[in-house]
Amino acid sequence: MALLIKNGEIVTASERYVADIWCEQDTITRIGRDLPVPPGAEVIDATGQYVFPGFIDPHVHIHLPFMGTQAKDTYVTGSRAALMGGTTTLIEMCCPSRADDALASFDVWMDQAVGKSACDFTFHMGVTKFDENTPAQLREIVARGISSFKIFLAYQGAFGINDTELYRTLKLARELGVIVTAHCENETLVAERQRELLAAGRTDPGQHHESRPPLVEAEGVHHLLTFAELTGAATYIVHLSCREALAEAIAARQRGVHVEIETLIQYLLLDKTMAERPDFEGAKYVMSPPLREAQHQAVLWNGLRSGLINTVATDHAPFDFQTQKPMGRADFTKIPNGIPSLEERVHLLYTHGVCSGRLDLATFVNVASTQAAKIFGLFPRKGTIQPGSDADLVVFDRQYRGVISARTQAMNVDYSAFEGWPIQGRARVVTVRGEVAVRDGKYLGTPGRGQFLRRTPQHIGVPD
Repeated sequence: MALLIKNGEIVTASERYVADIWCEQDTITRIGRDLPVPPGAEVIDATGQYVFPGFIDPHVHIHLPFMGTQAKDTYVTGSRAALMGGTTTLIEMCCPSRADDALASFDVWMDQAVGKSACDFTFHMGVTKFDENTPAQLREIVARGISSFKIFLAYQGAFGINDTELYRTLKLARELGVIVTAHCENETLVAERQRELLAAGRTDPGQHHESRPPLVEAEGVHHLLTFAELTGAATYIVHLSCREALAEAIAARQRGVHVEIETLIQYLLLDKTMAERPDFEGAKYVMSPPLREAQHQAVLWNGLRSGLINTVATDHAPFDFQTQKPMGRADFTKIPNGIPSLEERVHLLYTHGVCSGRLDLATFVNVASTQAAKIFGLFPRKGTIQPGSDADLVVFDRQYRGVISARTQAMNVDYSAFEGWPIQGRARVVTVRGEVAVRDGKYLGTPGRGQFLRRTPQHIGVPD
């Protein structure tokens, strides 16, 4: 397999220049001007177009049993949707329930992906309990190539861990050099506010936000980072949504706590009025943490621009509006949480970040690819364009204009959270280790070509 991409404007997190890229055997082997065309090579003319490193979504759910139902995508459909949007690597949350065995659950999640995914993948291993068997099981999972855990300070009784379990998980992570990703909300406050709202007859989707306002998220961040400070563990806050939570994370950084921060494309673009739409339409936009007032968006954009926020992810969690969201029609606490967004993250971030002047191209690449690769032990194999890196490349047509619609999306779900939104630019050609998986809006990927990415622990935390 040999591929030559000619005359593209290469853009990474640190460089921008015009050159050709020669790829062989999954790998970028040479970059230069006017490279010769070897016999039999596939040639892509990228004149006038950007060439980005393949984008990385560090927070997705593909296989997700949740709230009495099952997310709609599989790795066949989910990896296809990712590639159509220029995302070539997925990091999925492996989320066993508290009743499940960790090692057996890891095997289940692997079985969902191996032989099915068309793009490369790895996992954050969910730690949803910490008993006498947990340390040995987590050590085994790390030995198999996982270098990040996932914990929930929410979803009491399902995924959430108590403070003893939190402390022990962070201690073990520090010992192993594993970074801990965390859903930060105070589960007691959420549970009490949910009870009060339902008792008052406030059952519509808009009440979801009232059950977990910004202070509830901020308290969760503060709680996590107090434990991280005491244990010296490296941490990563997933789906940060508001000014108050960001302030707590920055304050912890200033104390020397190792904390990286992720926000989601939806928090940058959507606001809480979406979840307040009448006739149960708001259920399409129920997620945790919830969409916030629009004033928080400027804070998050500034956080990305200034480097305070490291990554933009999706927390992709596709549940059908017609058949699954109505589980909570009479009780907002039973609406399956999450939106489909895997396919549109890069296009929306380019349209509303780069084209609007909020982000420069280097920052766009950094927050959508490079930072995730660096934080989660994939760089420089992923997240950049240089000899020796995987040939995961996106030839991006900046002249393209289109409109998002559920009718044309690849995600296996019956609605789009961004229905009718215009986009500027799209991924014209997408390669996975040198093989073309998308060309001119058509999916050409190979299910099963995606590889499991083994990672080595690299985070030593902060000294006690």
